[in-house]
Parts: sequence; structure tokens; C-alpha cells
Amino acid sequence: MTLRASRKRKGDVSLSDPIGTDGEGNDITFMDILGTEQDALEEEVIRKVTLEKVRRVLSLLPGRERMVLEMRYGLTDGKMHPQHEIAAMLGISRSYV
Repeated sequence: MTLRASRKRKGDVSLSDPIGTDGEGNDITFMDILGTEQDALEEEVIRKVTLEKVRRVLSLLPGRERMVLEMRYGLTDGKMHPQHEIAAMLGISRSYV
């Protein structure tokens, strides 16, 4: 019986088992690399607060400058537009973007 039970547990891995080392030679465990829902939620809240702060500051800029930054960094549609595309839309040279 115990032999059979030990065979079943042979492939088990503990979350605290070391799986490698970091750049400083410290052990890394599964627990260190697995995220939690709390971590994801925290990151999302931080992202939204930061985006709101950026939008507030952008609202102080003239329309064209604000538009360039929003398109360049994907702040409105989530898509980062390249300089040449923004320049073509606004009828300016790429160096002004």
C-alpha cells in the first residue's frame, strides 16, 4: 500500500520547491512566479488611475498636440500609431510628430 501511495506522489511538486535561481543566486519557487487575482486587480486599478492622471494632464494641451500624443501612445483606441501615419493624418512632416 505505501509503495503504491509513494509512486502516486512521485510526480507531485510543492509550491515552495525551488525551480531555479535569480540573478543574485536566490532560489525561485513556483509561489514566487504565480500571480493571484489580487495582483491582477491591483495592477488594473493602478493602470486606470495612471491613465486618468495622464488624460487630465493631456487636457491642458492644445488640441493638435493632445491628438498627436493620444494617437502615438494609443490612449484613445488602444492602438499605437507610427509617426508617419500621424503625420499623414495631420498633413505635417514626420519630424513634427
